[in-house]
Amino acid sequence: MLTDPDMARTYRGLTRLAGAFANVGPATALGACLIGAWKAGYAPRHAELVALETYGFHYLFDLTAERLLGAWGVSRGPIRRARDAARMRGHPMSAGAGYHRGHAVAHHLGGGLDINLTPQRASVNIGRFRILERAAAAHPGALYFTHWIYARPRGVIAARVEQGVLFPDGRLRLAAHGN
Repeated sequence: MLTDPDMARTYRGLTRLAGAFANVGPATALGACLIGAWKAGYAPRHAELVALETYGFHYLFDLTAERLLGAWGVSRGPIRRARDAARMRGHPMSAGAGYHRGHAVAHHLGGGLDINLTPQRASVNIGRFRILERAAAAHPGALYFTHWIYARPRGVIAARVEQGVLFPDGRLRLAAHGN
């Protein structure tokens, strides 16, 4: 995991908004905070950003660069459903050796395929990334998010991934991973 003092500053607004859990859905209230932070740090001038929801999770996607910027949603606890292995195999492996078709939102959290699949280093995908995925699954009601950061204005391989869980009691756990 990488440590970054700016990362804590970026997401500190989430803990201030944690009271929104009681009033409106956390994906709605806190999603706006995430989108604002992610847009502010995104460099491409001609980006066409869209937010959409599928399988109960929300995604911010750049249509111009054809890449995911972030995903967020509320944990419903561990989800048990079969993977669509044939469909996953059909998803492009544009990153080459050493990369997986990683899930922005873990399959066992309810993340689907398609927009939810992104090139992710194998060592991250089957290693450190799972720590916060499991923490979110163990705490239904927690807000889970991933933010994909790119070093180039084009390309689908993120250079870095920020990951977080905001627990219903207001605790925030963050991790950053080189990708």
